[in-house]
Amino acid sequence: MVSAAEQLAANLNFSALAKADELKKRIWFTVGALLVYRLGTYIPLPGIDPAAWQQLFQTQAGGILGMFNMFSGGGINRMAIFALNIMPYISASIIIQLLTTVSPTLEALKKEGEAGRKVMNQYTRYLTVVLATFQAYGIAVGLQGSGNVVASPGLFFLISTTITLTGGTMFLMWLGEQITARGIGNGISLIILAGIVAELPSAIVGTLELGRQGALSTGLILVIIVMAVAVIAFIVFMERAQRRLLIQYPKRQVGNRMFEGQSSHLPLKLNTSGVIPPIFASSLLLLPTTVANFNAGGGPGWLTTVTTLLGHGRPLFLVLYIALIVFFAFFYTAIVFNPTETADNLKKHGGFIPGIRPGERTAEYIDYVLSRITVIGALYLSIVCLIPEILISYAAVPFYFGGTSLLIVVSVTMDTVAQVQGYLLAHQYEGLIKRSKLRGRNR
Repeated sequence: MVSAAEQLAANLNFSALAKADELKKRIWFTVGALLVYRLGTYIPLPGIDPAAWQQLFQTQAGGILGMFNMFSGGGINRMAIFALNIMPYISASIIIQLLTTVSPTLEALKKEGEAGRKVMNQYTRYLTVVLATFQAYGIAVGLQGSGNVVASPGLFFLISTTITLTGGTMFLMWLGEQITARGIGNGISLIILAGIVAELPSAIVGTLELGRQGALSTGLILVIIVMAVAVIAFIVFMERAQRRLLIQYPKRQVGNRMFEGQSSHLPLKLNTSGVIPPIFASSLLLLPTTVANFNAGGGPGWLTTVTTLLGHGRPLFLVLYIALIVFFAFFYTAIVFNPTETADNLKKHGGFIPGIRPGERTAEYIDYVLSRITVIGALYLSIVCLIPEILISYAAVPFYFGGTSLLIVVSVTMDTVAQVQGYLLAHQYEGLIKRSKLRGRNR
């Protein structure tokens, strides 16, 4: 027999969306907020010569600035007021998560529920201001020392640029929180998604232009399209993949009634770490190239050698890229998922894994299973990021077809669609309840 939830899921369509007024308001609010964000990526910083900056940026496009420009939706390329984008907030969130594992105070706050989460969010905002200020000041100093990019260098330019870039990041952080509360999906993730998707058309046009000029063959372009579709399907499959551990609850007696034992599942994602490993790995490997490009003479000899060895597509780059992805996959999984805490919660509520003693043995078993599936998750991330990297290096495919961008686009889209379906299900349930009440009154 088909359950009511399955029937509702099968009936989700555009007519249901048209009747869900609350959902439509949330969607329009999200679209409007993202349009405001896109508008800000076209407002340039005051005191910058756009032509001189464009010329300088072309020498940095293969370094870390190229990757951050992808996340900022071209904001760095245009040196806009949103050039820092939301990256300081993401860095602050990761730092707070790292500190949670070593700070008893933050660990206690994490266990306090909603109240503790609000305090930790406030700490994240404070740290975002600090990180954004340092990064904005570093950009201002770098721009001022880059020749003729700044029209009127001096203290006023440093202060105004620092305040503008920091204010832009704080506005985006607030905008992301508003999308999360009043719109659809995770606001921070959607801002990054909007930046990547907005630059995709120009990347596609650039690829087709290379084909028209003969730099890329028609067969290779078709192979790239087929491979992109295959990689997207692979990402969807792996992001939805779970290892479910059977959890059983014993019989319990309430008053004179005896309730049968129930069973449920503890879902463990194959890729618990998300897109963090590729982002961290790319940032570390692109850092030497960025430093060398900012030096007029190319920097010391050893830095030039390192930059050459870590060029896109070089064997050392690919090996280190895979090694760093695997390392950060295990490292970040250990941070965001605590087997001991999960085992304690199961024991507290009377749940147990069949054949495994509650407590320490359960924690060891969960850790064992998690380690095994993280190997598969790390291998999956390595494959997704390695194939586009080879295409970028040997086939001159635009950077936006990289594995990191595909991971972000697919995962955020899946989460947003899941939220839309959740709102539609809730709306249809409310409609069923109202109709049943009306029928009861009519009778």
